[in-house]
Amino acid sequence: MRLWSLHPRYLDPSGLVALWREGLLAQAVLAGRTRGYRRHPQLARFLEAPAPGRRNSEYLRAVHAEAQRRGYRFDASKIGRGVAIGPLPVTRGQLDYEWGHLARKLAKRSPAWLSRLAGVRRPLAHPLFRVVPGPAAEWELVLGR
Repeated sequence: MRLWSLHPRYLDPSGLVALWREGLLAQAVLAGRTRGYRRHPQLARFLEAPAPGRRNSEYLRAVHAEAQRRGYRFDASKIGRGVAIGPLPVTRGQLDYEWGHLARKLAKRSPAWLSRLAGVRRPLAHPLFRVVPGPAAEWELVLGR
């Protein structure tokens, strides 16, 4: 499971589809509808914040908005309910780590997409997050950085 802190605009088509599916899986985990992935490190930032399910819904709404912008037909009815409750912090180090991780993935999977991102120096965060100073998240270490 990879719930990117990066803005979904940077993901290639297969990456955006995967993010949508993984976000829906996270929604099921947070709602207690599945037994798998309950201790997945990427869920920590949702679980440590108030109203984790509502935050995941916000996360998915931004992914859906990017899909709509591209003309994709993701089913918004699958997103849980809840009003916006504000951003979560994400460190600049986390964004930088993910940017490098995404570049490595795209170099193999979609070099043409990667070349479209060549001018990006400071990638934007997913709209759910507010960027703060700091290193990559500790849960990245659990994932085998």
